[in-house]
Formats: sequence, C-alpha cells, structure tokens
Amino acid sequence: MGDVVNLNQFRKQRRRREEERRAAENRRRAGRTKSERVEARLEIERRDRTLDDKRLDPPEGDDTPEAG
Repeated sequence: MGDVVNLNQFRKQRRRREEERRAAENRRRAGRTKSERVEARLEIERRDRTLDDKRLDPPEGDDTPEAG
C-alpha cells in the first residue's frame, strides 16, 4: 500500500518552491547595480544612434510613391 500524503503539506511545499523560483528570477532580473543599468542604457542609445545614422531616407519633396 502507498504512503499517506497530506495534500495540504504537499500544496504548501509546491507553493514555497514556486515562490522561491519567482524570487530567484526577480533577483536575477533586478539585481543590477546602478552603474550596470546606466551602462546598459548608454549602450542601447549608442546602438540606436548608430542605426539611425545609417538609415536611408527618401529625397526631400518626393511624395510620390514608386509606380511600377
């Protein structure tokens, strides 16, 4: 015959494991120093600026769509 399992204890253990997993994920995501956050923001801005500089814009005053 199988072991008797208290479902309330089983549910509590499962909930604790889930909460610990979620807490670990939050620590990983938000656990950066201020300098790391600033550096990441500056890197994103540099990347966006580089991409914008390479953008090919249509000539000024050319509002007509390309006809084929």
